[in-house]
Amino acid sequence: MLIATHSGSFHADEVFAIAAMKLLPEPVEVIRTRNREVLDEADMRVDVGFSHDPSSGDFDHHQREFDMTRENGIGYASFGLIWREYGARICGDAEVADAVEQTLVQPVDANDTGQQISKSLIEGVRPMNVNGVIGGFNSRWDEDLNDEQERARFQAALELAGGILEREIGSATSGLKAVRIVREAIAGAEDSRIIELSENVPWKQVVVTEAPEALFVIYPKRHGFGLETVPKELGTFENRKDLPADWAGLEQDELAKLTGVNDALFCHAKRFLVVASSREGIETLASLAIDQDR
Repeated sequence: MLIATHSGSFHADEVFAIAAMKLLPEPVEVIRTRNREVLDEADMRVDVGFSHDPSSGDFDHHQREFDMTRENGIGYASFGLIWREYGARICGDAEVADAVEQTLVQPVDANDTGQQISKSLIEGVRPMNVNGVIGGFNSRWDEDLNDEQERARFQAALELAGGILEREIGSATSGLKAVRIVREAIAGAEDSRIIELSENVPWKQVVVTEAPEALFVIYPKRHGFGLETVPKELGTFENRKDLPADWAGLEQDELAKLTGVNDALFCHAKRFLVVASSREGIETLASLAIDQDR
């Protein structure tokens, strides 16, 4: 597939759009030009051509009449237009594509279309984003690059964008898998106050928002098993129920003697985590923590 984009300075939206297409099985060749005849010979035109028509391979948003926006008000740039058409196919899963659309595609598009979705809280310090990183591959005002050097810069930006996109797809896939595991654990809990996970997956978002009765979560660690408190709200250190006060900061023999759990290993001084060697041991600690007063 021959994909054409404009020559000159490049931006994150077309770089990510082309990086996305390169994740498909079909080989991709990229040409950077504004020559109309050359553009017409390409199979796809990205961020150039003043037309948006997926059926003809046109994905541009610069035409005067273009006004496509998402329901949340974020306008479409070329990355979003490509992702809208090919995202589910690239990811192999529409839900994963939707997740990447929120975390990566929309921020890139918003920046390119001049929409502010974040701001600095400290005067004089500007947040770095992927648009700035990709833009940094362009020549500086005091650089005089030849055509070969410009192509090398574009290729380097394209490779970086491809790596970022691949990892974001992987993270979205992993995150959605974790959500399913946690939801299954919540649904299968014998005691709604204690959620037992089969794997050490991110759980706070789901448990805090979807399991209002949950107080503790059990999960396997690299060495043993952990029992962790459930926060009252996301982002807070205040818990629905702390671990017993007399456990705080104890380790091994002292903790084992106090709790009667021989393989108890450690309780954090802040009373949000206790560890044991066996699942049986951690389940016993969970029962004790549920029954004891604060």
